[in-house]
Amino acid sequence: MEYRDYYKILGVSRSAAEDEIKRAYRKLARKFHPDVSKEKNAEARFKEVAEAYEVLRDKEKRAAYDQLGADYVGGQQFRPPPGFGAGRGHARGGGAGGEQGFSDFFSSLFGEAAPFGGFGGQAGGPRPRPRARGEDRRARLELTLEEAYAGIGRELRLQQTEAGPDGRGASRERTLRVQVPAGVTAGQVIRLAGQGSPGPAGPGDLLLEVAILPHAYFRPEGRDITLELPVAPWEAALGASVSTPTLGGAVDLRIPAGARAGQKMRLRGRGLPGDPAGDQFVILKVVLPPADTPRARELYETLAKELPFDPRAELGAG
Repeated sequence: MEYRDYYKILGVSRSAAEDEIKRAYRKLARKFHPDVSKEKNAEARFKEVAEAYEVLRDKEKRAAYDQLGADYVGGQQFRPPPGFGAGRGHARGGGAGGEQGFSDFFSSLFGEAAPFGGFGGQAGGPRPRPRARGEDRRARLELTLEEAYAGIGRELRLQQTEAGPDGRGASRERTLRVQVPAGVTAGQVIRLAGQGSPGPAGPGDLLLEVAILPHAYFRPEGRDITLELPVAPWEAALGASVSTPTLGGAVDLRIPAGARAGQKMRLRGRGLPGDPAGDQFVILKVVLPPADTPRARELYETLAKELPFDPRAELGAG
């Protein structure tokens, strides 16, 4: 199996203090978290960082790992020396994430059948049956489009069944606060690690699936936003600068002379934020003023007489 240099993975020295290790882990965990990261191989790097932190944050695990010395190079083949770790107290694997998803290198040192494992078995012995992790739970998180655009802190109340003193299942309510990042899209899943159902190897995760509530006039499509914009006939015919709403505030949109109903225009970067941000597409809708006054009817009659226009000319029915 390959040796893993946990200090190099976190970017700290072998003499790093606990708070330095914690800061390095938090920085890298934010960078590579699969729910938000755009980095290549983000999920694999996130697991690698979590494994390194699991070892270096635990004094016993770190002391055991340091016995290997600093002569190994990350990636080279590794096999624990015979009797390695004998006589030391056993540091149980698990912690916040358990051995679930950790590498063979980690298991060879801290698995329950390894020299530093919970049961003190011999290295290379039969591997124990993996302990079960709690089930993931799923919930629907409804957001307005404005909340998805700006991000929001949301308090959630969840019902959870737990075993009571008599062994029977008892339901209790618990409150969680989740920070929704700006730019989430419909169908995106926000993972809250360790907030799922309990299990012998630790709890599962809570998976929040984002649902965007219908908006009065914006229509989201991924990160892009579509808006149908009403314009007057003279604005379309002569051209105009029209104040147009976006999620980030109104902007002036220049409508070219001779614009047609249904014509699509683009406002770059005016959709939901992200890397890259989405665009806002504006579809022109030409709206006729009503002929509900004598003066309005007079103007329409003047247009009909003086403006040579046949809207059905293309049909050949003139």
